Amino acid sequence: MKTIFSGIQPSGTLTIGNYLGAIKQFIELQNEHDCYYCIVDYHAITVPQDPKELKQNSRSLAALYIAAGLDPKKSTLFIQSEVPAHTELSWMLQSISYMGELERMTQFKDKADGKDAVSSALFTYPALMAADILLYQTNVVPVGDDQKQHLELTRNVAERFNNRFGKTFEVPDVQIPEVGARIMSLQEPTKKMSKSDENVRGFVSMLDTPKQIEKKIKSAVTDSEGIVTFDKENKPGVSNLLSIYASCTGESIDTIVNKYDGKGYGDFKAGVAQAVISLLEPIQERYYELIESDELDEILDAGAEKANETAQHTLLNAKRAMGLTRH
Repeated sequence: MKTIFSGIQPSGTLTIGNYLGAIKQFIELQNEHDCYYCIVDYHAITVPQDPKELKQNSRSLAALYIAAGLDPKKSTLFIQSEVPAHTELSWMLQSISYMGELERMTQFKDKADGKDAVSSALFTYPALMAADILLYQTNVVPVGDDQKQHLELTRNVAERFNNRFGKTFEVPDVQIPEVGARIMSLQEPTKKMSKSDENVRGFVSMLDTPKQIEKKIKSAVTDSEGIVTFDKENKPGVSNLLSIYASCTGESIDTIVNKYDGKGYGDFKAGVAQAVISLLEPIQERYYELIESDELDEILDAGAEKANETAQHTLLNAKRAMGLTRH
């Protein structure tokens, strides 16, 4: 049985892009693997956060994980800041990470672009991400493909540590789904869908109402051809909607294309909206049951306890390997 680890930042309500690109995989993987899923609130504070909102977002994200189908009996769900080993190992890994490889991270460049100053934590973020993953002797990390570069760095750091101090960490593999790995903005289909998009019509939140979903899908950017076909380069908007439809329903893109052969974008967009609404309806119902319940706290308490036990074991081995213990 392989060990799986992944996490999502609590920086606003998840989009269907987050769900289709990551959480959907989590649900499928938990039946056959030992899964650790983390709400990475330490990563969130690499940029300014409102403390009250951060606290609420962490709780909301946990509820969405469970509502989407994560089973606490099969998966370990926990909040990163409740497991101190994450920051301790991160500092140790920073000591063997190089400035040059951190400077090459495209996410740092994107987030720092146009800003007068950024935090040093934003720069060293990948070392904390490596610690998150390596603490659980992770074999597979299911992520959207925008995180692939960070995972390569994690692999490099793990191999460097093992070569320098002896075998301590598993070197993890990346798993990216074929369809839905990178859901794009509804308004700018050449850019990834983001919950931080200033244009709220660019993304569908997992807590949007059916009317909001219909309105956003209806206003999605397409083209003037009126032909439903998959062509990422020439028809990015239509191709994005096809990916969303296929990921929500499990139907192949070819099947959907055939279904709308000879029909216009109006019918097609209505079909996409209905697919999204049908997917989200039971998730939202369970979410609102959980969000203010004691059940949610009990699940997170149990998750933190198990994660701490596993993480402390790995941390102690790493400290011994580096000579950071007296015995």
